[in-house]
Amino acid sequence: MRAAEEVVAQLRDELGSTGVTLPSLCVDLVSLTSESGTYPLDDLGRCNLDTALRLAAALHGARG
Repeated sequence: MRAAEEVVAQLRDELGSTGVTLPSLCVDLVSLTSESGTYPLDDLGRCNLDTALRLAAALHGARG
């Protein structure tokens, strides 16, 4: 759980530095209650069109 939370925080910080905010970004709690329980998932959540465009632009810029 701690590792998943740390990844969410790191992703939130990195996206924020490019002007992208995913308001629903969180650890998927349902994945923690599964039978295996060993592979928690990070939920990127939902976003509006402007946020999706900013994310696409940030990813495009990261590719060079």
